[in-house]
Amino acid sequence: MNIDLKYMKRAVALAKRGAGWVNPNPMVGAVLVKDGRIIGEGFHEFFGGPHAEVNAIRACTAASEQAEGSILYVTLEPCAHEGKTPPCVNLIAEQKIARVVIGITDPNPLVNGQGIQFLQSRGIRVEVGVMEPQIRELNEIFIKYIHTGQPFVVLKSAMTLDGKIATVTNASRWITGERSRKMVHHMRQQLSAVMVGVDTVIFDDPMLNIRMKGEWKNPLKIIADTHGRIPLEAKVLTHDPQLTIVAASEQADMKKLKDIERKGAQVLICPLKNDKVDLAFVMKSLGAMGIDSVMIEGGSTIAFSALQERLVDKVVSFIAPKILGGVNAPTAVGGTGISSMDDAIDLVNMRTRKIGQDLMLEGWIK
Repeated sequence: MNIDLKYMKRAVALAKRGAGWVNPNPMVGAVLVKDGRIIGEGFHEFFGGPHAEVNAIRACTAASEQAEGSILYVTLEPCAHEGKTPPCVNLIAEQKIARVVIGITDPNPLVNGQGIQFLQSRGIRVEVGVMEPQIRELNEIFIKYIHTGQPFVVLKSAMTLDGKIATVTNASRWITGERSRKMVHHMRQQLSAVMVGVDTVIFDDPMLNIRMKGEWKNPLKIIADTHGRIPLEAKVLTHDPQLTIVAASEQADMKKLKDIERKGAQVLICPLKNDKVDLAFVMKSLGAMGIDSVMIEGGSTIAFSALQERLVDKVVSFIAPKILGGVNAPTAVGGTGISSMDDAIDLVNMRTRKIGQDLMLEGWIK
């Protein structure tokens, strides 16, 4: 195996440990190598915390190793600007690191190439582009958010083999198996917010939190509720209501919206589009709040609206080996539908994997 590839793979593995904790910053891993062995490694552990390069150098020092003359493998171009932490390039130069191997340049306009230029001006050899496609995908949330200021949107669904997300009586527990449901909880950890339509709250009364052992960060809960129909006893308003945002319109009862706020939730008043809250406005507002990613979990109407508005970046579907039937049983995507095959929403780079007895499909909107 190529030596640079070997150590960059390790840096990528480290970077993944920051998933869900560093948002809206990127996931970054760093490995220091000298004389063919790792002398220090680290990753960006939480938002506002030391960067991966700093943690790797600190680990090196703690192990009584000398970074001078070593090679630094880092998944993202080291920063050259003052943010929540000092510029990493200064520390790299001070440590007299001889060579820096970078996965991708930083898409942040405040950095983009400046870190590389600084290092080269100090006589440090720099190579860029090792595992670039994989690292770009790893940080697809950060890349979209830093370029557009709007969240990366994942449309998630759990359906039967015939495309149903519930029975004709709206019973939906449980369509998929335990391992698939656990995977969804992992996804909730990695993304900043989950979003459902008010009908999902009325029929299923979900908590939209993470219920697994260990240390987790619960996502924000966004409820699209044009007319303010959410029950005040809904679990999203009685369990961690401070994490709930109800996106309503001026058509909602203002007294009801005040009651929602008294519960501890936030109300976002949105304009209407096709007689529903304007999802594009919602996403823009969430981006302005620093929310870099949203997973839309249900139901079928909001799924179609988000697809129709071209707000979705990625689709993840869990398909269970079950058949429900029923012409009136809800499907994963509802709404008014698309009339022409020429206008169908295409996915690219489709991947499949088995999750227990279920099939997980993921693809990106073309």
